[in-house]
Amino acid sequence: MGRSIAIVEDEPLIRANYVEALNRFGYDARGYGSRQEASTAFAMRLPELVIIDIGLGDEPEGGFDLCRELRAKSATLPLIFLTARDSDFDVISGLRLGADDYLSKDTSLHQLAARIAALFRRIESLKAPASSETVIEHGPLKMESERMRISWNGAEVPLTVTEFWMVHTLIRFPGHVKNRDQLMREAELVVDDATITSHIKRIRKKFIAVAPDFDAIETVHGVGYRWKP
Repeated sequence: MGRSIAIVEDEPLIRANYVEALNRFGYDARGYGSRQEASTAFAMRLPELVIIDIGLGDEPEGGFDLCRELRAKSATLPLIFLTARDSDFDVISGLRLGADDYLSKDTSLHQLAARIAALFRRIESLKAPASSETVIEHGPLKMESERMRISWNGAEVPLTVTEFWMVHTLIRFPGHVKNRDQLMREAELVVDDATITSHIKRIRKKFIAVAPDFDAIETVHGVGYRWKP
């Protein structure tokens, strides 16, 4: 049986279509029609990835609320918003809540499957057998790849899969500027500059929560970002 995927979508036909399509791609997909139905199921057992619509029945922001709930349960559970709401405000709101990806419903099934595979591939690559780079330490930062764990002066920083990969990309080469295209390629994202900026802002915020004087991620205006050497 394939990896378990939950699809939280209030439109029965759309939900059934996604479930059927993802099952054809080899996943164990299950659909939920409301935030409450999904929350009840997830209290028993979390799936390995969750796809969420924003508007759920009589809850216009139900998907956002569910995202908050899931992030409180797991910092690394892959979350994808799949919604007809594609305004900049909604995209940024979804990413700020901790989603790993944000797609509009006109995204093809093959592209959706590719994004799902990329998230699973990132998780697997970070759980690969130990190598010389299993643990990376740079000043107060410690990164443990197999555990997908980053800490600052011993305090864990709760990053999503996408956030972890972006920090991983920056910290491997301190002082080297990574432009937005490089960050997208290495994190296997296809997003606009504003979305990359939103990810970086959220990463900084999480570090600042455990270290108020954190300033290790530097913006190189007009170019990209780097981890201070």
